[in-house]
Amino acid sequence: MLKSIKRFYKDAAVQAGDHGFSIVLDGKAIKTPGARLLAVPFPRLADVIAEEWRSQGEQILPSSMPMTQLASTALDRVGPERPHITRQLMNYAGTDLLCYRAATPADLVARQTAAWQPLLDWAAQTLDAPLVTTTGLTAVAQPAGALAALLRHVQSHDDWRLTAIQSATAAMGSLILGLALAAGRLDAEAAFQASQTDETYQIELWGEDWEAADRRAELRADIEAAAKFLGLLSPS
Repeated sequence: MLKSIKRFYKDAAVQAGDHGFSIVLDGKAIKTPGARLLAVPFPRLADVIAEEWRSQGEQILPSSMPMTQLASTALDRVGPERPHITRQLMNYAGTDLLCYRAATPADLVARQTAAWQPLLDWAAQTLDAPLVTTTGLTAVAQPAGALAALLRHVQSHDDWRLTAIQSATAAMGSLILGLALAAGRLDAEAAFQASQTDETYQIELWGEDWEAADRRAELRADIEAAAKFLGLLSPS
């Protein structure tokens, strides 16, 4: 997205057409940063995007328009670069956060087990993707069958859902958490808390500086945006 620019329109609306539901500013269809028509196949998503544009003040602040950003990403990057996006997601599968555990202290070990093991069990049972955990620092090789199952599951999602999964996975460092969010296994807050298990433990011991707090707030916002985007991907 572009940096903030001066608002140049009076109103934003949704216009149905051959390409789905377009966002129009003062009657003119707008385009993504990649010069594609900003049109989505989901009317509720289109309404929310239009409201983001409608709610801008004198300056247009892209950071306050997460649905617009995610829709643009789906159109500009995920659709045209789907094989690349899939490879990125599978890189997370090979080094998933949930698979790397502490050996000590015991209370952190217990927290990780409580937060992460049910999700790995879900992946094994529901996605047919049993992953191996380790307490070592060296990357552990995951079973080929599990990675193949995760690849099939990733590829089964359309570009729009894949966009949300990619954004959430990057924010959490875990494909399993991203897929659990997309499947409704976790809500945004539970997913954020699971992804921040180690950080939360350290904060409780040593406190938190403002840079870390800002970073955590950004990650939470990304996860919440991905969850909201997923919730808007329905025909009605």
